[in-house]
Amino acid sequence: MAFAIETTREAAQRVAQSLGLDVVDLAYTTQGKQRVLCVYLEKNAAQRAASIARQSEDISSEPLPGGARNPEFLSWLTHEDCVAFSRDFGTFLDVEDIGPEDEYTLEVSSPGLDRRLTTPQEFERFCGALVKVQTFEPIAGNRHWQGRMIAVNEEGLTVDLSATRQNSKARKTGVQQVEIAFRNVERAHLIPEI
Repeated sequence: MAFAIETTREAAQRVAQSLGLDVVDLAYTTQGKQRVLCVYLEKNAAQRAASIARQSEDISSEPLPGGARNPEFLSWLTHEDCVAFSRDFGTFLDVEDIGPEDEYTLEVSSPGLDRRLTTPQEFERFCGALVKVQTFEPIAGNRHWQGRMIAVNEEGLTVDLSATRQNSKARKTGVQQVEIAFRNVERAHLIPEI
């Protein structure tokens, strides 16, 4: 049976849901001669809310890095979550024979503070965060933008460029805010605020 990334993604999501997790991203890459199936996870919405509530009840807990940052930005994933998912998903891939045919390594981790944004729901969830966006088509003669995402709607996002230092090409545009349609987003990542 040939390896199908979407079938694998759906299977990963089913296993993740059984553990109270969500699949953020899944990639099959080659690192040198090694093939790697990477699965990026986070707690599901209910589990994240519970983690946030526990932290706010714990008087001794340290404030989040960066001060008054939205705790929703954190995945709240633990090492134990990764181990449980890796064990269950690895077994599932072997039994169902849906994984890559070649020898590969399964890596499971959090998406990190500089996580990739891919869906309109993720952009909406992280509205207010610093982002780095690369577009397919130039806007005002530039394809690379970074700033604070100040608005998200069904069409796209608005980035306030005054929130970060811009590259020389972006500064030359003279724009303070840029509106980017979702269909024009080639790549988008959060910029960690530490």
